Amino acid sequence: MGKTLTRLVFLGFILVVWEAIANSFVNPFWISKPSLIAIRLVEMVGNGDLLWHSSITVFEAALGLFLGMAFGIPAGLMLGIYRRVSEIVDPFVLGLYSLPRVALAPLFIMWFGIGLFSKAMLAFSLVVFIVVINIQEGVRNVDPELVDLMRTMRASRQYIVRRVLLPAIVPWIFVSLRIGLGLALIGAVVAEVIGASRGLGWYIEHSAGQFDTTGVFAGLVVLMIIAMLGNGLMKRFEDRSLRWRGSNRTVLTGM
Repeated sequence: MGKTLTRLVFLGFILVVWEAIANSFVNPFWISKPSLIAIRLVEMVGNGDLLWHSSITVFEAALGLFLGMAFGIPAGLMLGIYRRVSEIVDPFVLGLYSLPRVALAPLFIMWFGIGLFSKAMLAFSLVVFIVVINIQEGVRNVDPELVDLMRTMRASRQYIVRRVLLPAIVPWIFVSLRIGLGLALIGAVVAEVIGASRGLGWYIEHSAGQFDTTGVFAGLVVLMIIAMLGNGLMKRFEDRSLRWRGSNRTVLTGM
């Protein structure tokens, strides 16, 4: 409760300072005001714009995140297990990871159109390499003595993967999820800015085109709230999962 109260006080301080600056020193046309943004958010809730735009952005980001995890985890496992394959593929993975994939958004729209799939694919392209690199690193950090012990007991590769590697990379999976959430939102919003008729990215771009600073900040605030809620839920799920995993280890050790 102490942390929550401290955070609320800090947020309130920022909002008060922002409101004071907008009222006394800077024209609200440039930075808007928290009071105006709050009014706009209430209006968006009332006329349905908030649900209409945020729902599609969340769905696009969630789809891109899911695809990135679904492809990235197996690929990272493979590169972590098969070192020779990794030595060949790693330079290309790092090269693709270093590309400014946001700049590829127009290409994705050309390939997949301005519909949902192009946004999800851009989100996927931002997420997948982070997942591959994290999972690969997680596999390489598994205790080699434990793997050797399983091999001396004639355990199959599938058994080692299922019983040793997968449990060991659970923290790396959660790290990938939390980083990937923000990247997926970035991908979805950038693609919407470039070509869309709906979504928070479109709303922000549309507001900017009309010199509606309050609308821009309202869209950004909604995005920030979505990211904070998503990260909070993932952190809670991560804590519970790791606590359950730790209790299982204690039971096994006791046995």
